[in-house]
Amino acid sequence: MEQGVSGRQRRRDVDGNGNVVIALARGLELLRAFGPGDDYLGNAELARRTGIPRPTVSRLTATLTTLGYLRYSERMEKYQLGPGVLALGFRYLVSMNIRDIARPFMQELADSTDCMVALGTEDKEYITYIETCQGNGPLVVRMEVGSRIPVATSAIGRAYVAGLNDQQRERYLAQLRTHYTAGQWPGIERLLKLGCEQYRQYGFCMSLGEWEPDVHGVGVPLILKGQDEVLALNCGGVAHRLTRDVIENRLGPRLADMAKRIAEQAGGLGYA
Repeated sequence: MEQGVSGRQRRRDVDGNGNVVIALARGLELLRAFGPGDDYLGNAELARRTGIPRPTVSRLTATLTTLGYLRYSERMEKYQLGPGVLALGFRYLVSMNIRDIARPFMQELADSTDCMVALGTEDKEYITYIETCQGNGPLVVRMEVGSRIPVATSAIGRAYVAGLNDQQRERYLAQLRTHYTAGQWPGIERLLKLGCEQYRQYGFCMSLGEWEPDVHGVGVPLILKGQDEVLALNCGGVAHRLTRDVIENRLGPRLADMAKRIAEQAGGLGYA
């Protein structure tokens, strides 16, 4: 599982940084270990995913439970995320009123294409969705706010990387590389370079079955505050509907135009 590799690497990065409060960093790493499909995790699994010693995990989970960031099930002898995490996430989303600007544009595209449209932000080796809009058809790929997908294999992840300037991209790729093994990285790097080439050629990035075999998607960067903040947008659906021809000639240009209109409107409100 990628989370385990990532957690151990992040722990090494943290332990070697004299400016980091180790206990705080490890506690946050435990919270990050919970994925979208994880209702409950025990200390042993948390230790495996993060690389933090199990005795330390036990003390951290007890502290996080006391503070309301975890809930403990005596019956299962495992933990789930608590309301404190929800409160932090809600405050973050409220502060990002770019969602309010983007949502009408996104819903219009979702309705007219019968696809899912999402806005995401970088989260280590993942993109986390901070807004999603759905079409109404039965074949729409349905994901919610908070869903995380890998940067390398997704159109939205490649679009994020393509939207960075050269200096930002160099820093991010150096950071991203630490989350993969030496054997994994060449393939990851190849996919990201492909995304950058597609963005230069078409103005958008494509993922044709690399994330999920039966899902195709297209992504574009959303560049705000004069390059200081880069988000990304995508539009995706089942592969037999969104062929490469449909993406290249119809969906990709529409998504790129939508991103331009969102950025323009955000600029009028002090974002650009």
